[in-house]
Amino acid sequence: MFTGLITELGSVSHIVRAETSAIFTISAPTSTAELSVGDSIAVNGVCLTATSIAAGCFTADVMVQTLSLSSLGKLEEGSLVNLELAAQMDMRMGGHIVQGHVDGVATVAKSEPGEKWVQFDLTVPEKLMKYVVAQGSITVDGVSLTVGALDDAKNLVTLWLIPETLAKTNLSHKKPGDSVNIEVDILAKYVERLISKGATDAK
Repeated sequence: MFTGLITELGSVSHIVRAETSAIFTISAPTSTAELSVGDSIAVNGVCLTATSIAAGCFTADVMVQTLSLSSLGKLEEGSLVNLELAAQMDMRMGGHIVQGHVDGVATVAKSEPGEKWVQFDLTVPEKLMKYVVAQGSITVDGVSLTVGALDDAKNLVTLWLIPETLAKTNLSHKKPGDSVNIEVDILAKYVERLISKGATDAK
């Protein structure tokens, strides 16, 4: 489990691609100091397992399903990635409950600087819009953010990024047309399941 509070901005140093998988080597000097082989780490919001650690880098195997359901398949050597170590139960829960299970890929529609923040508009897959509410939580490339506004007709989610978020994540490098991983609030999916199952059981 994660919180959506990014602990390090890492970079992809090497990628070995195969037909149904890939091995990513990621430079992460801060994270590797606390990471052990077998530990979970979120990379752009995707929960991966560290398979080896050396010289401030870790490797992770990424299977074909993860590559197809997330934006990790578009990463290149040199790409910046948001990293978060798994949450500890004795820490403050500053973000929200993030599983690291990506629900879909959104496209950046706008990144427009304002006086104190950047307006960040995302075109989200229509099937995910029902799980997103204004002032609710959404995870974008592993970053816990608050939804500012919605345009259901355009499947558009508007977020406002503060300087702290821009400085500590890769979202400051995103431009219109770029892909980002989306994880909706797990509570919304549980509510949907409970209502759906309750209606079925009542018949």
